[in-house]
Amino acid sequence: MYIFYSDSGHGWLKVKRSELEELNIADKISFYSYQSGKSVYLEEDCDAGVFINAKRAKGKDIIIKDKYINDPCFIRRLPCYKR
Repeated sequence: MYIFYSDSGHGWLKVKRSELEELNIADKISFYSYQSGKSVYLEEDCDAGVFINAKRAKGKDIIIKDKYINDPCFIRRLPCYKR
């Protein structure tokens, strides 16, 4: 299961960095996403879609749980994604 975090302005899908590597999409993720340790928070407009499409192309189902965070979401304070 994946968690989709959102606040009043935006949303991010939390995934493991290792999954991006396994799917060969780590270089397709923009700096609009964020990172912390082994987790990457994929921004909702493009990067989350890249991940979801890659998972589905491999025949894998994705279960997403929504979690709303009051402003400002902690994700906004994390470093931008870098491969």
